[in-house]
Amino acid sequence: MHLIRSATLTVKDLQRSQSDYCQWLGYKLVEQGRISPSLAISWGAKKTEGCPYCILQPASNAPVYIRLIEQPLMPDYKPLRTYGWAAIEICNQDTLAVNDIMDKSPFEIIGPPKTLDGIPEIFPMQVSGPDQEIVYLTEIRGNLKDYDLPRAESLIDKLFILVSACSDIEKTSEWLENHILVSKGQSVKMIYSMINKSFNLPNDTKHALMTLQHERDVFLQIDSYPDAATPRTSHPDMLPPCTAIGSFVHPDFDKLAEINKAHWITPPTHRDGEIYKGKRAATLRDPDGTLIELIEA
Repeated sequence: MHLIRSATLTVKDLQRSQSDYCQWLGYKLVEQGRISPSLAISWGAKKTEGCPYCILQPASNAPVYIRLIEQPLMPDYKPLRTYGWAAIEICNQDTLAVNDIMDKSPFEIIGPPKTLDGIPEIFPMQVSGPDQEIVYLTEIRGNLKDYDLPRAESLIDKLFILVSACSDIEKTSEWLENHILVSKGQSVKMIYSMINKSFNLPNDTKHALMTLQHERDVFLQIDSYPDAATPRTSHPDMLPPCTAIGSFVHPDFDKLAEINKAHWITPPTHRDGEIYKGKRAATLRDPDGTLIELIEA
């Protein structure tokens, strides 16, 4: 079972961002409206009530979504400098072809196509969106030993990993293991060009990262950020800027509901719409305050 269901991004201009993701990433509109009071409160963001939103689906029709919510931007926000959801990762069929598309688009190429050091099966590039959201666009060229990776069914397809920046990789991985019942891999150190650029570190500086998985589905990556990183600030009672929420379905929601009984922002409740499909959902905050929404499978 693939657990990732959606990433929620906050944007300054919903119509502009919707148009950009549809025109340049090939996504399509499947739902739109305004955030309900109950949903906003479930995220600890009561002032997000009434904000316009849309839900976008990839051209492949995979049930994995990008939700865009319009709210005021934080003027001092800088990407890849704070704890929380740092990036979304989308699989594609041909990174070089995608690079040509991005080169003509409003998305800024911040990481040209490059095979990962020591992992020739992964061929990613990175872009920054109109609101400084970070998007990895990754071609999967082969299988890995410990987990399965998706093959794109459209040129630009679905989300398959969400990347979170944390202050303590061991603390966060243990929390994730205990609260959302996933398995953690080993922490590895590698040269991470985007973090080095963001913090003005030497090009060869290495940073710890770890992937987490459910059975053979890898869907989470946590990155250890330098000491200069800070908590992400947001407008009072609103969602964090940029990538704000990671939403995941889980086959053992009853067990999660009991484990997290004292930790939900609000108790699980049934929700309608493309992301929830009438199932129960509730949201947690990890040790750095990152919002993790869990949905009944």
